[in-house]
Amino acid sequence: MHPRFSRPTRTTRINEGKTMRNLNRIGGAAAIAAALALTACGSGGSTGPETAKGQEAGSDLSKLISINEKPAADLEQGGKVTLPLGNIGPDFNGFSNNGNSADNSALQVPINPVAMNSGGMGGCWKVDFTGKVTPNTDFCESVESEVKDGKQTITIKVNDKATYNDGTPIDVKAFQNTWNILKSPDNGYDIVSSGAYQFVESVEAGSSDKEVIVKTTQPVYPIDSLFFGLIHPAVNTPEIFNEGFNGNMHAEWMAGPFKLDQYDSAAKTVTLVPNDKWWGKKPVLANVTFRQLESSAQIAAFKNGEIDAVSANTITPYKQLEGTKDADIRRGQRLFAGGMNINAQKVTDVAIREAIFAAVDREALRKVRFNGLNWEEPSSGSMMLLPFSEYYQDNYPVKETGPDAAKKVLTDAGYTANANGIMEKDGKPAAFKISNFGDDPTTLAFTQTLQKQLQAGGMDVGIDQRASADFGKVIGGRDFDMSVSGYTVGPDATDAVKQYYDSKTNENQLGDAELDKKIADLASIEDNAERNKAAMEVEKEHMAKYFSMGVVMNGPQISFVRTGLANYGPSLFQSLSQVPDWTTLGWEKK
Repeated sequence: MHPRFSRPTRTTRINEGKTMRNLNRIGGAAAIAAALALTACGSGGSTGPETAKGQEAGSDLSKLISINEKPAADLEQGGKVTLPLGNIGPDFNGFSNNGNSADNSALQVPINPVAMNSGGMGGCWKVDFTGKVTPNTDFCESVESEVKDGKQTITIKVNDKATYNDGTPIDVKAFQNTWNILKSPDNGYDIVSSGAYQFVESVEAGSSDKEVIVKTTQPVYPIDSLFFGLIHPAVNTPEIFNEGFNGNMHAEWMAGPFKLDQYDSAAKTVTLVPNDKWWGKKPVLANVTFRQLESSAQIAAFKNGEIDAVSANTITPYKQLEGTKDADIRRGQRLFAGGMNINAQKVTDVAIREAIFAAVDREALRKVRFNGLNWEEPSSGSMMLLPFSEYYQDNYPVKETGPDAAKKVLTDAGYTANANGIMEKDGKPAAFKISNFGDDPTTLAFTQTLQKQLQAGGMDVGIDQRASADFGKVIGGRDFDMSVSGYTVGPDATDAVKQYYDSKTNENQLGDAELDKKIADLASIEDNAERNKAAMEVEKEHMAKYFSMGVVMNGPQISFVRTGLANYGPSLFQSLSQVPDWTTLGWEKK
């Protein structure tokens, strides 16, 4: 699901980029690794944040980056950084549906970049701010592709020093295992998406086990659709893959500049220290600690000096944090799209799902979400690309919106209003709940506004309030009707289109053979613009048929950061966790 950004870390898969998009809830302070863009935001004036806006195609993306960039040589060697997460675990397998969250990705990037399939690096690849992808030479020194007679051969030279923490070489066996697990959702592995792995015919050793020869049944583009994350050879059964990471991080199967020092499941903390087995650049910091905290607790912890950064993407945390001593405000774009995530396995009638799309006033919802933040953004209509992408198009499937439009959809489907004004059919009302995560007041106000809009459209809608820590469990386990959440967004739609819209891949199991074929065919289109156009057309058609994911917004990334912390902040495609390079994260010299 990555759609690398993919999986689109569920909340998630890039220009070229990949693997899955990570799932994200839209909430305020809690999701330090998350999402993106919108329309008018409202009040605030001189007392609110500095005015900023989402960008459109052809704009200067540097306006969306703010990290206090410093060379590692200019930083204090050693030191400690403590960062918050909305949830830690319980499933630490980022390739699985239950482990596919932005928080899990943020936690593992410093200790397991060999496996990361979202964010600024993973396996063979790394991504810059703009989304350009190049080989990550810590693991893959070169990746070369040749197409002959309609088939593709990819040759990968693996770094001779690359080794897992348990001493297992990172070589052809890891590539073979990754392919075997990810090539099909029918093999018992609870994978997010098979991505381009379904087109891989063989993975074999070349002149040595450190040379990997990949042959495909059809050309695969972009090449970084493959091996943006590698799975340790010991993870070789569905049982290990699906259940073996519950409460167990398996540090021995990782490789990265940091290593796990302690995981305290009771205190909900994870402590990292430099990895003495790491062959790449050595990190500046001596200690990194992650703490699981609800939004309100994050605010208090930052003000008290207990954590070193916190997101403030809604007005309540912003106002509470404003004026905090020794704090910088760093603003940029959140890599996120979403707002309406409908579980079609529970809301089974497509007419109800279409009525949801029709009832929603997206502009009003954005005003609630961005009130006081002085943030403006183009109205977004794609789950896969942001409005500043040259490949973007607006695919939102409903043009006529409002209560009457929603009721008409239901009436045309055979629903009539009962004595309470609820539309029902065959004695069954159009009824469901919206799952809201965390304790951020603005997020709750967003959900309540959405609830009222849907109620006005003749639907019986309640709110299912959950803790931030339950996000991965609830969404991964499909224990919801509709949620206020979305996915990370990358610079290329190739992985996302399969994760979201292939009938055998997407979590709603919605789609059809015609769309599946279009998705399979577009992966072999070499031209970036042509391939992304094909992906956009699939999204447009799928949205108009099935109505499962609706884009209300993208949004800003506003971070309060301890003064002096360098190389941290909104980083666009280079990092979903706001750390472009974990080896250079550190403190300025005093």
